[in-house]
Amino acid sequence: MTDRLQPGDTAPAFTLPDADGKPVSLADHAGRKVIVYFYPAALTPGCTKQACDFTDNLELLTGAGYDVIGVSPDKPEKLAKFRDQESLKVTLVGDPEKETLATWGAFGEKTMYGKKVNGVIRSTFVVDEEGRIEHAFYNVRATGHVAKLIRDLKI
Repeated sequence: MTDRLQPGDTAPAFTLPDADGKPVSLADHAGRKVIVYFYPAALTPGCTKQACDFTDNLELLTGAGYDVIGVSPDKPEKLAKFRDQESLKVTLVGDPEKETLATWGAFGEKTMYGKKVNGVIRSTFVVDEEGRIEHAFYNVRATGHVAKLIRDLKI
């Protein structure tokens, strides 16, 4: 089992390609709060619902000082198709090597349909302006998670 991040931990740095293949770093967002969410796969029903929920609430979140980055093990080409097909406005980055996923505790053993498997653990983190974990949510649900996050953050 990968170690899980806790509030107060320093958010692990990453630089990953976005849907256009351009590098996106957590450090690019220094001085702003960032919601980093990890999801299993672009173009799947649950992940689409979650990405659309973030897009639908992006104006509210950015207005409250939060940037949003979605991370999956997908390659940029698939992320571009996902973004274009669903008109997504959130920044999507790919981690095909799953190194960032593992570092954030978002890849490892999970139970799926009653069986233990290795895979992406749907997780969301709120990183403060100084790069520290403010909130760490593991095993979140794709549906309703963004609304709950907005309530938890009192936005």
